[in-house]
Amino acid sequence: MPPAPPETPESTRPYLVVIGGDNVGAVHKIDKTRAIIGRGREADIRIPDDGISREHVEVLGEPEHVTVRDLGSTNGTFHNGRKVDEVELIDGDKISIGSTTILKFSYRDGFDEAFEQRLSALGIRDELTRALKKAFFLDRLESEVAFSIRHRTPIALIMWNLDGYDAVQKVHGPTVGASLLSATAYAVTRVIRREDVFVRYGGEEFGLLCRNTSIDAAVRMAERLRDVVRDTAVRVGTDLVQVTASFGVATCPAAAPGIVTPSDLIAAADAAMRRAKSMGKNRVET
Repeated sequence: MPPAPPETPESTRPYLVVIGGDNVGAVHKIDKTRAIIGRGREADIRIPDDGISREHVEVLGEPEHVTVRDLGSTNGTFHNGRKVDEVELIDGDKISIGSTTILKFSYRDGFDEAFEQRLSALGIRDELTRALKKAFFLDRLESEVAFSIRHRTPIALIMWNLDGYDAVQKVHGPTVGASLLSATAYAVTRVIRREDVFVRYGGEEFGLLCRNTSIDAAVRMAERLRDVVRDTAVRVGTDLVQVTASFGVATCPAAAPGIVTPSDLIAAADAAMRRAKSMGKNRVET
């Protein structure tokens, strides 16, 4: 296969990539001088999010100068966490509209659009568990914490680590270990809400970000997930292989001061998870 031609300003085009909400990974090429984004049937880019107006925002401009303008939407348009009426976009900017939808603006070269979508999906989700990758999660967490503080609505972060996973790998090998990771992740996706953000944070460690969720509700969810993980098994010959998990829960804004940034929230949930490990495992701490 011949090498790809070098990228030039003429070959790059503006895109909006869905990184939050339904249809994560969808890529929309901006190939009109004016495109309407909304949930109405006449919108050029239709996004079925209940919090999005029928004609929510318009995208204007030439390929090298792209502007987003709010069209008097009910819930507003947010640029990198700040409410705006109109703003010119630069590569990497994030636009939040509706309840959960986040669009990332990017300049890319002129690949086939279906190939772009495939690349985007592969880059966002972990192939084994189909959970979101850590890098994407951290990007999303920043926007969610800003939204939580701005609107004074709670978000909760649940983090968990599989107990005894290293022993499973040592006894049964990496193939069984991978099957167990996949099985527990699938079981988790069956009980979480559509708007929750499920991430493989690393190795056998996972997280769940829950919008508009109090600490009590988050603890109940963590207990449900604990049961789900404990009850999930993979068959090896005539044996069933199972693990448990230790959970840590933190919320923002917190009842006590100190959790005001994404790093604070992660550190608090991680500390609670490690405390659960030290107190006997297979439990939930806050």
